[in-house]
Amino acid sequence: MREVRRQDRLLREQWEAARGQVRQWVGVGDGERRVLAQLLVVSPRGWRLLVGRARSGGVLLVGPGGVFVVGIGLGVVDEVRDEDAAGLLAATKVTESAVASLGMSPVAVQPVMVLAGQSLDRGLGRIRVLGEQEVGRVLLAQPRRLRAESVRAIADHLERVLPDREGVELEQRTVPAPQPDPDGLFDLEGLREAALEGARRAPIEQWMTFLHPDQVALVRRNWAGPARISGPAGTGKTVVALHRAAHLARRTTGRILYVTFANNLPRVQSTFLRTMAPAVADRVDFRSLHSWAQEFLQGRGVPVRLSGDKAETAFSRAWTHVGRESRLAQIDPGHGYWREEIDYVIKGRGLTRFEEYAVVARRRRKASLHRTHRQAVWELYEEYEARRHERGVHDFNDVLSMALAEASKEDGPTPYAAVIVDEVQDLTLVGVRLLHALVGDAPNGLLLVGDGQQTVYPGGFRLTDAGIDIRGDRGQVLRTNYRNSKQILDAALAVVADDAFEDLDGERTPGRRDVDLTYHDGDVVRVAELTVDAHDRELVGALKALPDGALADTALLCASKWALGHYQRLLARAEIPVCQLEQYDGNPVDAVKLGTYRRAKGLEFKNVFLPRYDAESAVGTPGTDTARERAELRRSQLFVAMTRARDLLWLGSVTGPSAPQD
Repeated sequence: MREVRRQDRLLREQWEAARGQVRQWVGVGDGERRVLAQLLVVSPRGWRLLVGRARSGGVLLVGPGGVFVVGIGLGVVDEVRDEDAAGLLAATKVTESAVASLGMSPVAVQPVMVLAGQSLDRGLGRIRVLGEQEVGRVLLAQPRRLRAESVRAIADHLERVLPDREGVELEQRTVPAPQPDPDGLFDLEGLREAALEGARRAPIEQWMTFLHPDQVALVRRNWAGPARISGPAGTGKTVVALHRAAHLARRTTGRILYVTFANNLPRVQSTFLRTMAPAVADRVDFRSLHSWAQEFLQGRGVPVRLSGDKAETAFSRAWTHVGRESRLAQIDPGHGYWREEIDYVIKGRGLTRFEEYAVVARRRRKASLHRTHRQAVWELYEEYEARRHERGVHDFNDVLSMALAEASKEDGPTPYAAVIVDEVQDLTLVGVRLLHALVGDAPNGLLLVGDGQQTVYPGGFRLTDAGIDIRGDRGQVLRTNYRNSKQILDAALAVVADDAFEDLDGERTPGRRDVDLTYHDGDVVRVAELTVDAHDRELVGALKALPDGALADTALLCASKWALGHYQRLLARAEIPVCQLEQYDGNPVDAVKLGTYRRAKGLEFKNVFLPRYDAESAVGTPGTDTARERAELRRSQLFVAMTRARDLLWLGSVTGPSAPQD
């Protein structure tokens, strides 16, 4: 209560001082004076004001909440004139360019129109329209993007590069003359509550505000057609993609589709965007590819009868009928490899005739198939399709193929101004063609983000196979790792050092790539025990030894769902809280994030625990091409899991005879 009274008294004194100060400014009307006084009141709380030297033309504010370009409207109704809105957006664009050289993302520069004599809070496109009463409270309630030293540096920089602006601050010793006029719309209670809450807020993640200047350039770049951003793990590809989505949402009137393969990522990415750019978050649709395709088909009136279980049954019976005794069993007796062949090579590439399959390059597939083998695969495919049709069901590939057929029809405008594809290497060729069909080759229409080394699914393609031509500077490679220390990155690269890979542009790339490192504090802890029980005791002990609150940024990742079940039960017995990655939405929760290597794609954590990371399960006949292919894919998945770690990578091994885990 004492703090509340202190804040009330302080704010009242500052309000009186601010009113007295702005009365001395000539050429400023009463309504504008009141708004400027509201803005001056926030300056003692870490904000810097830059006003026109003639005390007109709006205000720039730099503070803990970012950079705000403020226009002042003096009308008697709660409307913003078109010319005022255009002028404010033009000033915002100038400010964005001015701070880009400092690495500040465009999402941290926000246009605000304050209407004198009004009380309101609404959006007008990119502009936030506030009443005189609301502006101080809204500024103080902003998430903390900038530290005090950053506020000073940015404000000083803007004052240098914008010579028509000069900094002003509240002169607390100003003694205002007694005035009979009322306080206007000064909101003492709202300001006090915002000030108290602001002191309790945790700082926002720095990557939501600052990028490397080269990354900022990619966020703001105009591309003449489809573009791609690639680069090794930890180089900030997803961060750039999220900022690009916010930038495009501000620059266009249409909706933005941000799509990825995994079902859990859209929830997390949507949370991040809403945190860093709330004004445009509702204009970006975050979806997994298959869920979006199903909704798209339903909107077009196309029936979808998706049933993964029934489709799997259809394939199992097709394998029993025509595959198990065929020449395919000589190459790999398990049906899993041949299901992948159909999913990723035949249906994933949209092949409908054997003549196409007979000559197609089976990228990232190591088993050599002669024509007779391909004929046997095609026979298995046709048997599977017949049994699937008998059951009247679709599989996931069917959904994408049907959506592509619908999207390719020229029967109306595209539903999206732009499409951003994250982790593009995990998609099938049909999936990429589908997303390309939504926007075509329009400028700034399609952005593909991903890295071939982080592929966690079999099969592959080149962008040229999808009819996507990325020329000149429309293919950008990021080369600076902002996440991993040298120790963590070296441990991860040792896993894939001998696995050269073909990226989506067709270039053969060595497994160990050179990157520049900016983070140096991470560490690798290796634990080797003779038994599973001893290994698990060490794991539980290490988790319980983490500082208070550290579980919120800790993940335990497993290679398989079977192992996931074991560790879920282990942590439950140890009374360690768990949040499944399947349900994780990006909001802080004080629990270990538990999931598979695949589900960790696109995420990062301060602490990553990989129990029994080097356990090898027998898959296929040892020494065969299919076994080598699967081993390489497992190494790629492990590499992805290891590079999620920022501060701690815990690697557990069992060196004694293998034992059941539960």
